[in-house]
Amino acid sequence: MRNNKLHISQLSFLALTAVLNIAGANLALTLRLPIYFDTLGTMMAAMLFGPVYGMIPGLMSALITGVTTDIYSLFFLPVQLITGFAAGLLLYTKDRTIHSDRFPLPVLTLMISVPGTVVSALISSFVFGGITSSGSSVLVQILHHSGLGLTASVFCVQIFTDYADRILTLFLSIFLLHALPKSIIQSLKKGVSYGSIQ
Repeated sequence: MRNNKLHISQLSFLALTAVLNIAGANLALTLRLPIYFDTLGTMMAAMLFGPVYGMIPGLMSALITGVTTDIYSLFFLPVQLITGFAAGLLLYTKDRTIHSDRFPLPVLTLMISVPGTVVSALISSFVFGGITSSGSSVLVQILHHSGLGLTASVFCVQIFTDYADRILTLFLSIFLLHALPKSIIQSLKKGVSYGSIQ
């Protein structure tokens, strides 16, 4: 961003991205999906504003979801922060483009996913014994009861579910940002009001 002060349009967009995270997380929780859909807003904010501001939607959504619908979200808040920071480092550009094209999207997705997966697997195995509100907990228990260690079971399931979740989320966030008029993208990146764009 141009400076350290957030414009009202940027604050509003960050609030919207937190809502997208919450809606996605609750959809996945309700349908018991093995993926999470809780980082759509995080990816969008990271692409537009960079790593520090990319962490804000995850922080807000984890706190709100944790005290309203899914207590597990509070424990996995560090994963949201790591994902937002990693996405911002890898996807943010200072120009008007939506995301960096230094690496193909599948490679970028892997680079964004792995740090959070490691932390998530450790939290899941050491704090919850591999059983959380996610639909992927069933897969963890199947692997664990087949003889694989708990942490290894959690990591094996997490790396696949996190990657699937992040690549779907990344494609969707890029699609949504491309659907916005370029003037809005420019105004969000520069922190100016929509009406002042020529």
